[in-house]
Amino acid sequence: MKAVHVLNGPNLNLLGAREPEIYGAATLPAIEARLSAVCARHGLSLRFRQTNHEGDLVTWVQEAGLAGEPVILNAGAYTHTSIALQDAIKGAKTKVIEVHLSNVHARERFRHHSYISPVAQGVIQGFGALSYDLALEALLVGAKAIES
Repeated sequence: MKAVHVLNGPNLNLLGAREPEIYGAATLPAIEARLSAVCARHGLSLRFRQTNHEGDLVTWVQEAGLAGEPVILNAGAYTHTSIALQDAIKGAKTKVIEVHLSNVHARERFRHHSYISPVAQGVIQGFGALSYDLALEALLVGAKAIES
């Protein structure tokens, strides 16, 4: 593993300002800085991206797969709608950890279904910005287990 890809979907550029009672006060740049520091300590680079466009996420998942690098994916609302993302993850054959800031099962019913979960290695949700840190830790621990 040379790099970790952290891919963020629609409206996540508004973190810190958008519904902080649900999503918390942390901004996306603050999350990126924290994860970047952890990656640097482990000799990894971080590819941290955000888009409001589904096709960009599909392309980025495919790029990570071609590079043989894992993905931490917060697909936002595309989690509940995107068969294209599910197909990209299956086709890319890369590890994906699905992340959500809030506990989607404690929210509106339409958020209870994920097209990502069936093809993800795991799902971390409900811990606010810490969800990203937990996902990165899972990747790092998993990589160490493979090396031993």
